[in-house]
Amino acid sequence: MDRFVQIGSLTKPLTGTLLVQLASTGLLQLDDPVEQFLTAPAGTGITLRHLAEHTAALPRVPPRLRRRDPYAAFDTEALSAVVQRLDFLTTGPPGGEAEYSNLGYAVLGAALSSAAGAPYEELLNEYVLAPLGLTDVTSNPPQDRRLGGRGLLGRPLRPWTMSGAILPAGGMWATPRETAHLVTRLLVERRLGEPAPSWQTTGPLRWHNGATRDASVFAGAMADGTWVMVHRLSGKPAPTEQLAVQILKDAVTKPPSSET
Repeated sequence: MDRFVQIGSLTKPLTGTLLVQLASTGLLQLDDPVEQFLTAPAGTGITLRHLAEHTAALPRVPPRLRRRDPYAAFDTEALSAVVQRLDFLTTGPPGGEAEYSNLGYAVLGAALSSAAGAPYEELLNEYVLAPLGLTDVTSNPPQDRRLGGRGLLGRPLRPWTMSGAILPAGGMWATPRETAHLVTRLLVERRLGEPAPSWQTTGPLRWHNGATRDASVFAGAMADGTWVMVHRLSGKPAPTEQLAVQILKDAVTKPPSSET
């Protein structure tokens, strides 16, 4: 429980929470246009809220990614080039149907950093992780405390490089125990108020998942406070989600114990 694992897109609710927390200070508003903070073309209609809710009409991933380590070359310079032509990348008018976008969260993280004048992870620590009492969440854990998957003949798999511009979309690491604390303190205890718009909602369940090359995670909480967090050293999210949902179903249908 003290080894760090990649939490992938479970980073997104942290970024969304940072957005809400910065808005509460008056540094920005959720409906501010993205060009207020970045060198994006004027008139795209894309707001910070659109980015957080995946309604910015942006593609799922940045263009021209590599295959083996897709985000390794996606640095701040590459993101800046993409931002300057956001109007050519949109698939429709912003504010419409949700279309999941890692690119959108990379843009959102850069906008938050620009608005507050500090690096993304520094802001995340100050406004989200420290108030939640989370210490074992980072983009760069010690090498000897990292836990990853294994491939052919048991050889360790090299994790994707996600410490650049894609960090706000899926680059954080955490211990499993701290990941559970992340879920309970944001969704059950509501220590920072109402959950951020990054969380997905299915009926009474608020949830988010994530997957990298060799890790997958699903976390969520029911309206009654029942919660689940499952992390597997597998990049295939479907079995992880199925296991988490079954755990929730079992918890909901389990008969109450009787005292004797």
